[in-house]
Amino acid sequence: MRVIDGGAERNIPALWYENGEVHFIDQRLLPSQFSIYSTRTCAGVAHAIREMIVRGAPAIGVAAAYGMALAMLGNEDVEESAELLISTRPTAHDLSYAVRWMKEAGRGIGPAEAARRYASQIVERCRMIGEFGNTLIRSGDVILTHCNAGALATVDYGTALSPIRAAHRDGKGIFVYVDETRPWLQGSRLTAWELTNESIPHAIIADNAAGYFLRKEVKCVIVGADRIASNGDFANKIGTYEKAVVARENGVPFYVAAPVSTFDFSIGSGSEIRIEERSPEEITTIRGQRIAGDGEKARNPVFDVTPSKFVTAFITEAGILKAGEIGALKGARENGALR
Repeated sequence: MRVIDGGAERNIPALWYENGEVHFIDQRLLPSQFSIYSTRTCAGVAHAIREMIVRGAPAIGVAAAYGMALAMLGNEDVEESAELLISTRPTAHDLSYAVRWMKEAGRGIGPAEAARRYASQIVERCRMIGEFGNTLIRSGDVILTHCNAGALATVDYGTALSPIRAAHRDGKGIFVYVDETRPWLQGSRLTAWELTNESIPHAIIADNAAGYFLRKEVKCVIVGADRIASNGDFANKIGTYEKAVVARENGVPFYVAAPVSTFDFSIGSGSEIRIEERSPEEITTIRGQRIAGDGEKARNPVFDVTPSKFVTAFITEAGILKAGEIGALKGARENGALR
């Protein structure tokens, strides 16, 4: 992705493996500080995932692949390392998918090469998502997105942001409304940072302003996903469900952009998706500063589940699909056409 750091422009992935070390853009510090977190251990990768140094389902999957590679190269117990990584963020399907992939491929072509290959596949899938998704965007469209489903969340290109990048590249004159995404503010801190670096016109809005703009200006919604059930129900950042409902009420197309690795064919519906709940302090404080009264309690589910009936289409590297067409992806993955 394009990054302007200290006035200098460079292209850099969200995470990468080099000389036995995994390097991450520390997303907790953006946009005020650009810093790299590095580790040589599987435990260090698990820490990066758990503490939100890296986030976003595809990027978490790539991080897990690199973590498994470090464990294998360090002769650590593979099963224990796998369990450690999977336990860090239970909702994202890419995480467990990548761990299983590494168990198989890492023994065949070598751990480091297997992890690099997995990362390259994710990047190419996201590029293809951009090409397919771009066909749904018209010149002059105003687009709403929620949370960060850009290069930071996927290594490069993004899922929801990939069609937006492609449309901007093609000179379609788009404009993007960016939900702030409480409590971690991934929209205002990360998505806006990416769009600024790419010179894509946008504005940050409060989460609860989305309905106002959906009724007045927005022509389509594009979001990412952390886990998609066989019937098309999907989990994504908390607040996605309400955006989908309001979009349908106003006749605005609602698209979900995700690679095939995000589809969990072992579950039939969204009711089977485990929803992660994080510390209440993420709600009652902002960067260590308490904003709620002393003794106030809070609930902090990190994701919600949107029923498939609210999804206009899924944008994948295999093409644009309706919920009823998801079964074809399962067959393609099982016969090796998609991995």
